[in-house]
Amino acid sequence: GWLLSTKVNRAPWEAFGPANPDPLNNQVFELYDLTKDFSQSQDLAAKYPEKVQQMKELFIREAQKYEVFPLDASVAARIVAPRPNITAGRTEFVYKHPMVGLPQGDSPAILNSSYTFTADITVPDGGADGMIVTSGGRFGGYGFYLKDSKPVFLWNLVDLKRPRWEGPALTPGRHTVTFDFKYDGLGTGTLAFNNMSGLGKGGTGILSVDGQAVDTQKMEHTMPMILQWDESFDVGSDTLTGVNDADYAPPYPLTAALNQLTLKVDRPVLSEADIKALQEAQANATDGATGETTAVDGSDVKHVQPGPQ
Repeated sequence: GWLLSTKVNRAPWEAFGPANPDPLNNQVFELYDLTKDFSQSQDLAAKYPEKVQQMKELFIREAQKYEVFPLDASVAARIVAPRPNITAGRTEFVYKHPMVGLPQGDSPAILNSSYTFTADITVPDGGADGMIVTSGGRFGGYGFYLKDSKPVFLWNLVDLKRPRWEGPALTPGRHTVTFDFKYDGLGTGTLAFNNMSGLGKGGTGILSVDGQAVDTQKMEHTMPMILQWDESFDVGSDTLTGVNDADYAPPYPLTAALNQLTLKVDRPVLSEADIKALQEAQANATDGATGETTAVDGSDVKHVQPGPQ
């Protein structure tokens, strides 16, 4: 049959640029006869303009039928747009048993937010090792684990940096180990103003044992968009790849008893002043071709077209 498609007009590195405001009418369309040209090597749009119009009208009818409109040609904003999942709208999660293989789309979202992991564990005589909780893997993610009885929280920033918090070895017995992270940015709310400035900012992490801070560090940057798509959220072990091959090899089961793991997420809320500044930045944006503007914090950022919230 016939295939009507649009010409690729956005390079991968332009994902944060402004979205096409009218993708149905101001793009270059290509037409292919798949019965004779399965590889789509012969564009017939110029030869059969009436077929192009016919296919466009068919698309409009089907799009209306299945509630596709309005079309959204943004890229970056669509990646982080909320989707139906079992964790949507929740800010507190409690786990009392090991669990593995939860897809990224259904796992708790902690990016661009403040969050606190609290692990109630019992270390046996002789010490313990193993993963408490992890999400992501070798090319991006985090892990909260024991190594030689020492509590460790580690971020793998797309295999470029690995910020690491570590405490002294835990004695046998029951302990509460906490990792608390305070995010410095405005969060994903800036996307509603076609602005990326709230994403990927830094923050301060504190690793504590039994209520006492044992390691405090600041992260200059955090992961802005997503964790590794083909990895999962695991409690009590680590499936697939690890976040730090130098420390352990999966599945790295936890040999301490996991009495309870709690995660609390505190997502940023824009203040009235933040909203006003974002509105002004959006109104003052002058370079629509490149999407460059000034963020609320004064840094250069890229525009995106916000997806549904």
